Amino acid sequence: MVSEINTGNKTTMSVVSSILSKILGGSSLTFTLIFSLGHILIAASVVYVITGATILESGTVALVEPSINAVWLYVLHRLWKKFS
Repeated sequence: MVSEINTGNKTTMSVVSSILSKILGGSSLTFTLIFSLGHILIAASVVYVITGATILESGTVALVEPSINAVWLYVLHRLWKKFS
């Protein structure tokens, strides 16, 4: 359980939530871009560590799969919001 620290009339968690809400703005595209950037960095790191490929090679490999997933995530998120 996450402990919450009171900061006046708002808790730390609600402040963080408010900041994230302002950054994302509810936009499916912004959400998808942030997710994709993290996915690419993680994928490149994993390919680099497991295969010993160069950073350029692992970065190239890491761009293909997340790029396809980004399109799928965007479509899924738009449909999710429409039908939920």
